[in-house]
This record gives sequence, structure tokens and C-alpha cells, in this order.
Amino acid sequence: MRDAAINLRALPEQRDLIDRAANLLGKNRSDFMLEAACEKAQEVVLDQVFFSMDADKFKHFNAVLDATPSHNPGLERLMAVATPWITAKK
Repeated sequence: MRDAAINLRALPEQRDLIDRAANLLGKNRSDFMLEAACEKAQEVVLDQVFFSMDADKFKHFNAVLDATPSHNPGLERLMAVATPWITAKK
């Protein structure tokens, strides 16, 4: 059960835009705003992840990043697919 209140003020045009988007998804304003805010909050938190390691592990980590990638046929097939946003040269 939701029992923590979050209040904010918005311009009428901001409220109308939020209501329009919520309607398109079949949601009410509160559910839409809460979902959107939580998605953004998770993105921000995940972008701030910090991890530490000792010097030996850091050397190994860098070596793995710098190493030539191993043969990966699946990745090669994926990279060979033409992207829809890049037009073919004529």
C-alpha cells in the first residue's frame, strides 16, 4: 500500500503533457509520474556505481579490456546487419 506522499507543482502545460502521455498508456497521472520518476532514478543510481579493486586486479581488468576480442560469429553476424538509420550509398 502506498502511504508516502510526494507533492510537486507544475505548469499547466506540463501537467497537460503528462496527462496526455499517461492517457496514451492507459495510466493515471500518479502511476505514470511514479513509474517515470522511478525509471529515471534507477538510471541515475546505476550510472553512479563505484567499485574498487587492488592494483593487481586493476592490471588484470585493464588487460582484459585491452585484449583483442575472441572470435564471436554471433557478434559478426549482428555487426553485418545494415542499420535502418544509415542509408546505403548509391
